[in-house]
Amino acid sequence: MRRALLLVPLLFAATAHADDMHGMAMGHEAPLGFDATFDGSGHLWVVDTLGEHVRVRRSDDMGRAFTQSTIVNPVGEPIYAEGENRPKIALGPQGDLYVTWSQPRKTPWSGFVRFSRSLDGGTHFDTPVTVHTDRADITHRFDSLAVDGKGNIVVAWIDKRDLEAAKVTNKPYLGAATYYSWSSDRGEHFAPERKIVDQSCECCRIALARAPDGGIDAFFRAIYGDNIRDHAFTSLPIGTGTLKVERATFTQWHIEGCPNHGPSLAIDAKGTKHAVWFAVTDGKPTISYGQLVPGKAPIHTFPVATLGASHADLAVDGRHVWIVWHQMTEKGLDLMLRESTDGGLHFSEPRQIAHTDGASGWPRLLIHDHRAFVAWNPDGQFRLVPTEALQ
Repeated sequence: MRRALLLVPLLFAATAHADDMHGMAMGHEAPLGFDATFDGSGHLWVVDTLGEHVRVRRSDDMGRAFTQSTIVNPVGEPIYAEGENRPKIALGPQGDLYVTWSQPRKTPWSGFVRFSRSLDGGTHFDTPVTVHTDRADITHRFDSLAVDGKGNIVVAWIDKRDLEAAKVTNKPYLGAATYYSWSSDRGEHFAPERKIVDQSCECCRIALARAPDGGIDAFFRAIYGDNIRDHAFTSLPIGTGTLKVERATFTQWHIEGCPNHGPSLAIDAKGTKHAVWFAVTDGKPTISYGQLVPGKAPIHTFPVATLGASHADLAVDGRHVWIVWHQMTEKGLDLMLRESTDGGLHFSEPRQIAHTDGASGWPRLLIHDHRAFVAWNPDGQFRLVPTEALQ
């Protein structure tokens, strides 16, 4: 397994594929996919899976122990639960808990985007519902979840209905489409879905972030020309507002398949769009940082890490920017950190903050009381890693 992990960044062009099934949790106890968030009182909430069940847990001591654990779906169902395709959790302004996940269907690489909510602080979750109105047995997967400044719930996902329609008429169509929906009543109902754009990447996560005006922005891998897999940016209006999708990165990475390597986005109080993304340019796999200027090349770009680096996340608090990622080495998997204290103009040298001999779900940066922590689960054992250097 370790040898395979080490080779992944070197073989993207050879191993990229249209889709994969590796995210299905089929009865094992510790799949690696998870999500986490802090509430306003400092409680840590973690969502993961146990077999065919989504589980939400609460910790009052920064992840050392969990005082509450609730099964979201008592009636089990298949669940994608690893890699880019994992359950998500978000908080509503009234203390509501919202959870989404993708449910495999009978057809390979198909899925439905599922949603459940708790209005009582995580003690009980409502019966799960499918977010989208389209119920064809095709791809609706790789869900992302956010709550805007007015409490609207926003869910975005990758969707192949337009690819299937193109097949019927023998029209060319690369990749999949990206869709979203929203709820303005705490998850009681969802609006009919809207298409964001055609021809986006098939299995890279969609990054959602709240802007200073309270709206939700999206940053995701799109397809330009003949399989140039760069990234797009757009704001997601609630209702009938205009969608304006603009190209946001210009690496010119040509790859005929999905690299399973989505971006991350964080927006500061001044509206600066801090982002990290992955691409292979001139044969070198690179995680890059930059500040997005939709329609133009990012500014203040910086190569965060290269060979062996993967699955970066970032967070912003004031002028402090943190970036974490996985670094594959001969000795296992290192959790690495770089940080900036001047708004992303300069970054520290890479620093290892944790290590595992095995595998882990992708790292998730969380902010609590102006401090950054990394939610991590090496070998399925959740832990919260502080980013401060030991004195």
